Amino acid sequence: MTMEIIELSYAIDTFYLLISAALVMWMAAGFSMLEAGLVRSKNTSEILVKNILLYAIACTCFLLFGYEIMYGQPEIESHSADADFFFQMVFVATAMSIVSGAVAERMKLTSFLIFCVILTSVIYPLEGAWTWGGGFLAEAGFSDFAGSGIVHMAGAAAALAGVLLLGPRRGKYGKNGEIYAIPGANMPLATLGTLILWFGWFGFNGGSQLQLTGEGNADAIALIFVNTNAAAACGALAAFLTMRFVWQKADLTMILNGALAGLVAITADPASPSPIVACLIGAGAGILVVIAIIVLDRVRLDDPVGAISVHGVAGLYGLLIVPLTNAEATVVAQLYGAGVIFAWVFITSFVVWWALKKTLGIRVSMENEYLGGDLTDCGIAAYPEFVNSKSE
Repeated sequence: MTMEIIELSYAIDTFYLLISAALVMWMAAGFSMLEAGLVRSKNTSEILVKNILLYAIACTCFLLFGYEIMYGQPEIESHSADADFFFQMVFVATAMSIVSGAVAERMKLTSFLIFCVILTSVIYPLEGAWTWGGGFLAEAGFSDFAGSGIVHMAGAAAALAGVLLLGPRRGKYGKNGEIYAIPGANMPLATLGTLILWFGWFGFNGGSQLQLTGEGNADAIALIFVNTNAAAACGALAAFLTMRFVWQKADLTMILNGALAGLVAITADPASPSPIVACLIGAGAGILVVIAIIVLDRVRLDDPVGAISVHGVAGLYGLLIVPLTNAEATVVAQLYGAGVIFAWVFITSFVVWWALKKTLGIRVSMENEYLGGDLTDCGIAAYPEFVNSKSE
């Protein structure tokens, strides 16, 4: 290979990775819109503050500490080292975004941001080092192409720990086992957020190939795009059909979560299945997430956006499906990796949340929860009332 071709390949692969990373960064907008749509109007500005600050914190902490903990000083020849850092950085922000939605409407902003620092500086980078950093889980044969477990299930584990210590929103559950729906304020925003996430996921999965040049890489990326889209589409359809046939409803929130569950599930290995198999994987995730959301609600785990079901349950499902399409993966290795990741993130997160609960507190007061985070934390409403001027 001539020097000119090598330099061109280097430039193309660097550019591709940066564009993929930019797509993943745009998923921050997707999470923001999804969560803003699924919380009540009095908490909209506050959830947006959380999303913009968690992204800023994740970027800064991964720059200062996280990347070196996770990867050390890697020798990268195919593309720019800075492009590699930027691509890995936006993944940690995705993991933290999962936590934001699950603890929405009753978590203290300061405690949430402190937890964000710890997760993005230490908890996530360490479990990432065991896998993508070439650690003991990678050596054991654990396979997770783009992060069904490393990113999504990890974020759900941290969220679950927080939800258990935080408790449900007031008015969500009755004394005699009743479950009361708390509808989100803006379904168009939630739908827009899901479509942004769907779009960004092409960078999430496609960029994880890390190289574009070469026939093999180009073909792999094309298949990854097709499979990612197929899984999301069939996840949405399966969730719709499940709700339609069992409850006679076309529940929009379930359809949105079905699409996201399909995306999470295929993320474990979007490069191996055929598009038809990707459809089946996505459909399975769409059905599973509906069941998971209902079950978690019945055991009184209040998750306003369904994040634990979408990213945790579908993430685990995606990991366990990998051996069916990838001959190099085994069920034992997948279970081992998933168990280690979940245990590490859940236990460490639980300890951090517990320490915050005993010191600063993690839950807002009853009065502040009633008034909403927009007024108490932000001082500005997302949907201010119209005030008519006094007529003379």
